[in-house]
Amino acid sequence: MVHDSPDNPDDARARKSPPAATAAAPSEGPTPPDLDPAAAGGDDEDDARLPDILEESGAIGEEPLASGHEAIERAVRLAPTSPGVYRMLSANADVLYVGKAKNVKKRLSNYARQSAPLPARILRMIAATVTVEIVSTTTETEALLLEANLIKQLRPRFNVQLRDDKSFPYILITGDHWAPQILKHRGAQTRPGRYFGPFASAGAVNRTITALQRAFLIRSCTDSFFESRTRPCLLYQIRRCAGPCTREIDFGGYATLVREAGDFLSGKSQAVKQELAGEMEKASGGLEFERAALYRDRLAALSAIQSQQGINPRTVEEADVFAIHQEGGFSCVEVFFFRTGQNWGNRAYFPRAEKTFTPEEVLGSFLAQFYDDKPPPKTILLSHEIEESELLANALSIKAGHKVEVIAPKRGEKKELVTHALTNAREALGRKLADTATQSRLLDAMATTLSLQHAPKRIEVYDNSHIQGTNAVGAMIVAGPDGFVKNQYRKFNIKSEGITPGDDFAMMREVLERRFKRLINPPEESTAKENNKAKDDDFPQWPDLVIIDGGRGQLNAVREIFANLGLTQVSLMSVAKGPDRDAGRETLFMPEREAIKLEPRDPVLYFIQRLRDEAHRFVIGSHRKLRKKDIREAGLQEIPGIGPSRKRALLHHFGTLKEIERASIADLGKVPGVSAESARRIFDYFHPQPG
Repeated sequence: MVHDSPDNPDDARARKSPPAATAAAPSEGPTPPDLDPAAAGGDDEDDARLPDILEESGAIGEEPLASGHEAIERAVRLAPTSPGVYRMLSANADVLYVGKAKNVKKRLSNYARQSAPLPARILRMIAATVTVEIVSTTTETEALLLEANLIKQLRPRFNVQLRDDKSFPYILITGDHWAPQILKHRGAQTRPGRYFGPFASAGAVNRTITALQRAFLIRSCTDSFFESRTRPCLLYQIRRCAGPCTREIDFGGYATLVREAGDFLSGKSQAVKQELAGEMEKASGGLEFERAALYRDRLAALSAIQSQQGINPRTVEEADVFAIHQEGGFSCVEVFFFRTGQNWGNRAYFPRAEKTFTPEEVLGSFLAQFYDDKPPPKTILLSHEIEESELLANALSIKAGHKVEVIAPKRGEKKELVTHALTNAREALGRKLADTATQSRLLDAMATTLSLQHAPKRIEVYDNSHIQGTNAVGAMIVAGPDGFVKNQYRKFNIKSEGITPGDDFAMMREVLERRFKRLINPPEESTAKENNKAKDDDFPQWPDLVIIDGGRGQLNAVREIFANLGLTQVSLMSVAKGPDRDAGRETLFMPEREAIKLEPRDPVLYFIQRLRDEAHRFVIGSHRKLRKKDIREAGLQEIPGIGPSRKRALLHHFGTLKEIERASIADLGKVPGVSAESARRIFDYFHPQPG
């Protein structure tokens, strides 16, 4: 089973060591209705952030080091000689390090020996330790699995930490309907049907599903939409669905299409292509050229899928490939997924680890955490030999219920796959380092231009959107040293009944008060989910700079809000558009300073424009979602001049409300009974200009 990755609590209570029985991460609480996480839509590598490099302190004092050795010696006296997991805790009960051992007493004795030559990282850990907790396990394999679980849950400072750990999407062909549906699936695999994956990203799944629809004409609509159809929708017209909803294809024919799609995803792509090629030749020989063209298009769609997949192995049926590259104190682990002989994508990870860790140490700890909540394949290929590959293979075999092989290949196609992954790891880390360096220079320049005390580590930008006060929504985007931090974007549905429609000041007041009151007094029920994600990897929660859209009036209004909340340490800035809303002629306002005008080609001005435009993009998207919901609930009759007859004509012509929304004015004007003026009115209704 594949489940969504659980969030890991990071507040003071969660950092304390849990009882032995609590190995799993706590369940997620409901997302607060007024602070919804943004649905990040970018590539996974773009969303991943480089971790902060842990600063090495200077000389370690003899007194704290002696105190740490004494604390570990006390634990050694009571430690078992059996396998287990130990946790080193600081004075305020933070878990500093989680380790496992075949013989816990022997392992802790190594830390307790004051004359032992240990790395500076280990000495700093010992100096900070005041107590050690131990959990015994039956086998070393159990200890390995528990260690990985606790590291992911507690995020100890001195361990390698897997970051950006998202669940992987799958393709599901449902099995609970006579006409199976194809769709993207995340989470527990509880719905009847066949699951194919994992895929590296949602984008890879979406592209594959689109191509599969062209190749096999399987429906993607929901069951309720399917049951309500009286005529085929647009997907049937553009040959991306066989139209089973209105019996354009019989049960046997549709079942054949589903079988072919399943065979293709199961690795029998060559057999499926040969079968389609044979049908095309037969249709062509019988002078059924339209039918032959349909098979031709399906073959082209299959070829498109395989061309998008890039490298496809000849001898490797099922494997995950891991390659690690280190540079500049950072590590990048590139993961490739191969299933049924097909490349189902790759993803770059940037684990958090001190720069003294070797590639083998980082990779070994990364793998155990990676498969803590994911099913392992039959083969795991590595770029480096890890010390406990046999132990890891045994642990994953027990977990998966089948034999798992963990190897670092030396020759052949498997070695080629690893080399290819290593090249991607090197390039991904290079891109990330370059992007981070550029972003750091921009933040330094911004600090100089705006006379900030230091380069901002967290910038929050706010914007509102509404149409004559309806569907009002506020949004916050976040940027930092690694660029936009999309998993910390937030949207705020404006709720206050006393707000005058279109009152931007009142809407901004509600948004900021809700945001900062939650920061000042976080609700307990949201701590496990919200605060952990926000505080992950030490990313700051309090902004150094808040940017709003507007002029001096908006700035003064926000200053008043902050004064009422007692906020004095957050820098404020407003960005007023130039004459005729020209980009490059903006004016910047800050409290108790003259207005700032930057040169049109100033990199800092361009950076501020990007921040503002991203906030505008995000808030407009959130606003349109609310409008779409209202439109679906209200129907077309809410448009002035569109009565039941024209509504019926539009739906008959386009099939669905979504396709009406996508239509151009010219297309709308082609519908019988819809005049040019009505077409313009319908188009404007679906494409308003928000205020």
